[in-house]
Amino acid sequence: MSIDIIIEVENKPGALAELTAAVSDAGVNLAAATFTGGGEKAELHILVPHAEPVRHALALTHRAVITREHEVVVVEVHDEPGVLADLTRKIAQAGVNIDTVYVATNNRVVFGAADIEGLKKALGKS
Repeated sequence: MSIDIIIEVENKPGALAELTAAVSDAGVNLAAATFTGGGEKAELHILVPHAEPVRHALALTHRAVITREHEVVVVEVHDEPGVLADLTRKIAQAGVNIDTVYVATNNRVVFGAADIEGLKKALGKS
């Protein structure tokens, strides 16, 4: 199982460095990360196998807030044109609405949805 953790952090120089250092110091290897935000706050999505060490590390730093965490489906892909379109078409044909998608290390795509079981089935991961 993989967990997508969404963390809200103050959008200032060094915030991402502090946050990722805290997670790293907790012994957690990030399988993927995406950081977005242009205002006072930003969101960091991280992909980890277990959420508890991240929760603990962030509780110690008090510099960020976990706003959401949820199970996601990770699909290994070949890096070529059309792969994401094909996968999202399968998901749509299954009637599943995705709420998360991003690319992870080692040619993997991460998908999240409220209907995680439907998502797994659509992607052949059940």
